[in-house]
Amino acid sequence: MDRKHQLLKSRGSWRSKTVTARAEVRQLRKDRRRLAKERDRYKEMAQSAIAELKEARERMSAVPAVQTKEDLVYLALKLFRDGRLGFRAVSRVLDVLSDVFGLDVRTCAQTIINWVARLAIVRIRFLVLSTSVTPRVAPFSNGTVWLIDVSIALSSAKILTVIAINIRHYADHDEAPTLLDYQCVAVAVADSWTGQGEADFLERVIAVTGRPAAMLMDGGTDLGKSIRDLAAKGIHIPVIDDISHVVANLLKHEYEEHPSFQPFMTACGQASKKLKQTILACLAPPKISMKARFMNLHRLVRWAEQILKHSPRGRAVSGSHLEKLRGALNALPEHKPFINSFLRDAIPLLDCMKVVKKKGLSRETLGQCLKFVEPIPLTSPVRTGFIDWGQRMMTIAKGLGLGKIGMPATTDGVESLFSVGKRHGTGEIQDANRIAARLPVECGPITREDAKRLLAVTVREQDEVMGNLPSLLRQRCRILPNPGTLSELALEPGKHLELLPQAKTREKKLNVPDISARCRKSSCPSEGPRKQSAAATHAAVSASSMTG
Repeated sequence: MDRKHQLLKSRGSWRSKTVTARAEVRQLRKDRRRLAKERDRYKEMAQSAIAELKEARERMSAVPAVQTKEDLVYLALKLFRDGRLGFRAVSRVLDVLSDVFGLDVRTCAQTIINWVARLAIVRIRFLVLSTSVTPRVAPFSNGTVWLIDVSIALSSAKILTVIAINIRHYADHDEAPTLLDYQCVAVAVADSWTGQGEADFLERVIAVTGRPAAMLMDGGTDLGKSIRDLAAKGIHIPVIDDISHVVANLLKHEYEEHPSFQPFMTACGQASKKLKQTILACLAPPKISMKARFMNLHRLVRWAEQILKHSPRGRAVSGSHLEKLRGALNALPEHKPFINSFLRDAIPLLDCMKVVKKKGLSRETLGQCLKFVEPIPLTSPVRTGFIDWGQRMMTIAKGLGLGKIGMPATTDGVESLFSVGKRHGTGEIQDANRIAARLPVECGPITREDAKRLLAVTVREQDEVMGNLPSLLRQRCRILPNPGTLSELALEPGKHLELLPQAKTREKKLNVPDISARCRKSSCPSEGPRKQSAAATHAAVSASSMTG
């Protein structure tokens, strides 16, 4: 290849590279100019946004955070319920932050008490059960499961409470329900509750809200009689037995008459006395309730198992902590067979309770429970009783269409409600009427609609519900410092608090028919098609008027 050809080839390559480089340079210049314009535009936008934000902050600083009374009521209710503050504490917080909120007038504790009382009234009055149930699941019902329980307070009065939860709760949630997931349906206080009285009360509530899909109870005799009385009147409702009480009763029937049970309890009590007020106080046994001790007896037995592991075989050094511990335990090591047997039966049942409370009772959770109880002997009444309960409850779950979803099977909601209600906003004297007046407020979220509705309640309406109720605090202040006035206690009015939902645009009907029984084909064998359709139409109209 000659010299000329090489030069021509290199010049052509140089020309092509130059053209490409110039094109790239031109494109870079264009991009630089475009980016510079965009940068300037974004700078202007940022400066404008900063200026607007500064002006907005200045305007907000001039406008108070609490502008209306509705805002103040909503803030006070949130502090009381969600912040778990007392009435005086809420008043102090609003007073301390009055400059921040823009409050000119101080809100006293009595005003907040009135707001909470009115909130309880409007929540029951404007009760709308939140359900997402389809007609196939629990037909002719309001789509909720009712939790019913009775609690005691000071004096002879007892509190009957009904709260509701969506029957399909576990279809929309992966966790156990909290108080925010429940709705308070009705609350009533009476000197005593019998099966007939509870049945009449539930019938009055059902006449307004409709029949629940099921009732979840702890297996009490009075509540059981109330369900039978309702069934005798044609109101048939499935009953779900609480798993916690079922487990407690199984353990009670198995171990209450055990020869080592009472000696074991005595040994734990003696150990508690000897360990307290010593350097070993951190090892003292837990305190359990004696009224329902089989509900939490496993805590004491687990403590005994753990404390005995701190005392291995062999002689203890004189004056050592181990010697002091053995002196406090006394006869507790003699009950190791009872401890091992109880934990063998209790631990699998506790695991079952955790699963059922978190996910509900379904075919999946029941299968897990059956695996948990395998370490329990086949002939043990504890195992057979739990399996029988699971099969009976699964029959109810399938009837409600919850075999795959999960059926609520725990009354922890109503028990938590009683626990919170007795210690929050009641004062030192836990009056039954005062506690019952707070219970509807503890269920469900606090909304601005609640604040708006309670402001519409007049003083006269509040007095009709809350006024002239017997108060232990007023009785104490009047009777205790004045000897010879005990006879005045008999002059107190016998009225107690009662909060029931009210019918909106329909008539209250105390006689609620059993629609499901009337819709059976065998109930009208002699009627023609026209009469049967008329009867079905009448039943449908009755259902719509009953459930709203």
